[in-house]
Parts: sequence; structure tokens; C-alpha cells
Amino acid sequence: MSRKLPASASVADHRENGKLFAPAAARNAEAICAVLAQHAPATGRALEIASGTGQHVVTFAGTLPGLTWQPTEIDPARRASIDAHVAEAGLTNIAPARHLDACAPDWGTDTGPRDLIVLVNLLHLISDAEAQLLLKGVSQALAPGGVFLLYGPFRRSGELISEGDRRFDAELRGADPLIGYKDDLEVDGWLRNSGLEPNGGIEMPANNLALVARKPV
Repeated sequence: MSRKLPASASVADHRENGKLFAPAAARNAEAICAVLAQHAPATGRALEIASGTGQHVVTFAGTLPGLTWQPTEIDPARRASIDAHVAEAGLTNIAPARHLDACAPDWGTDTGPRDLIVLVNLLHLISDAEAQLLLKGVSQALAPGGVFLLYGPFRRSGELISEGDRRFDAELRGADPLIGYKDDLEVDGWLRNSGLEPNGGIEMPANNLALVARKPV
């Protein structure tokens, strides 16, 4: 997956020892952790898709220490950042970051079984077709009874709910007409078509939404 994105789509500052720092990740990590604490299994194998800077997985692994976490990222500079954040945190339940293109067909057949899969702020940066491939892979990679948490900005029943969302969606589609906000009801259907059972949406700060789904036992 390689796409032209506006500068507003991925903001991260360079820090010492190869670390990257994303202000958005710093703002939303605790809110996502609160959802994970309610829905994630207490133990098992967790996979984060598109781990970005590594800030999220460090926060998740510290909050849910019974899970063994596998961060993934397509960008080598971000994989280096993930490993640097993990080393600084001193956590032993996070594996070294690995390459994963979650928009490749059937990627999930090589990465399971996972008891938890987390995806933060990616769906609006890929096409509808890529999103459906990604969700099919999630279903393939999840163990029976496994949980999927999907977080990000969405259209709600076809509508963009704030001026900021309308502006950002327009910037995305201006850079690439195939990307942009996905509709929550349409994603719900994609999840079902992939063999997952959605549990509904959870309103999150800054007009974001967390969608939780489970793979049937």
C-alpha cells in the first residue's frame, strides 16, 4: 500500500534515538485503552495493525500486561520508532515490530491465530477495496472468540458530523479520490461480510468512533 496523502494525514515529530512522536497518538491512547479494558481478553496474543510511531502499543501493553503484543508497520522508519519506544518503556510483552501490509490479499492467513487485533486511524487513508481486504484478513487472523477494535473518524449514516471532519475528508479526497472517511454502517456490513459480529460503535473524543467486533466461536 503506497498512497499520496495530505500532510495533515500523518503528523509525527522526530525525537531522540529514532523515536517519532505523534500528538494525536498521545491524545487518544488513554481513551482507546479504556475501550480495550472493557472488551479485550485478559490474556492471549494481540496484533496491532499499522502501529505508527509505537506510542499506542506501549500504552496498550502497559495497560493490558496479560497480552503479548505484536506491533506491525509497513514503513521501516516507523518500525524503528516502535522498537525505540518499546526499549525505552522496558516492556517485555511486546515483540519487535514486523513488516505487514494489511491491504494485501489474505494477509491474515500467515499471522494468526490472534485473540485481539487493534487498528487505529488507517481506514480513512485507504480505498474501499483495500479496507475490505484488510477486514477479510482480520477475520482470517482472529482466533474463534477473538476481538477486533477499529478506531478512527467515520461518516455517520452517510454524514460528516463536524466542519473539521468535512475539511479533513476533502483534503484526503483531494490527494487521492479513492480514500476518505468510510461510513460506519457500510463498515458494519463489511465486518459482517468478513465473518465477524459487530458489537456496535462507541463514541470517542474528537468525533472519533470505536467499532468492536468479535469472531464467532
